[in-house]
Amino acid sequence: MKKIIVAIDGFSSCGKSTMAKELARYAGYIYVDTGAMYRAVALFALRNGWMNDEEISETELKNHISDIKITFKTNESGLQETFLNGENVEKQIRTLEVANGASRISAIGFVRREMVRQQQAMGIEKGIVMDGRDIGTVVFPDADLKIYLTASPEVRAQRRYDELKAKGENVDFEDVLANVRERDFRDTNRAESPLYKAEDAIEIDNSHLTLQEQRDLLKTLFHQKTF
Repeated sequence: MKKIIVAIDGFSSCGKSTMAKELARYAGYIYVDTGAMYRAVALFALRNGWMNDEEISETELKNHISDIKITFKTNESGLQETFLNGENVEKQIRTLEVANGASRISAIGFVRREMVRQQQAMGIEKGIVMDGRDIGTVVFPDADLKIYLTASPEVRAQRRYDELKAKGENVDFEDVLANVRERDFRDTNRAESPLYKAEDAIEIDNSHLTLQEQRDLLKTLFHQKTF
């Protein structure tokens, strides 16, 4: 069975990370959560006071972009966690504030170029599953298997709302839905690497798919490319 690169792109809260993690575990591949990388950059900017609700100090961020090193490690439970300059920030990057900041940060050209550089270095030897917004179009345009994942904004907002409530956060569904729509607009309209479906990507709308149906479909597509 040959090793391949699997690129999974799509809108926020579609379940890209869950899909990618499960496939990587099934195939024995390395999983890279590129969304977590942009969240880590947003956290870095927030901590340093370079970003608020109105603006981002791009000059300061650009001067320090080379100081940001993002890695992933598997914990004792077999779950992958995100590290920012050696610090485990998995919990800190999953808040709504950081998620919104990441969408804004990811529209900045020099940030995307640095993240793409780090991402491409991770996939040199193949055997990797990577999810994000521009994996099949920019990071790995020659990826062997490209998936474009989508679902309705309402379904995605409900998933995100349930996830945040389960973590004990006090959130309003309409606020979450507005955030999802705002992120969709930014992701698809930014000048640098906007989200769009690659010509050779396979589109999957999982609005009404069960997790098992999604798993079975992805495994079938994966085996078609590896045997």
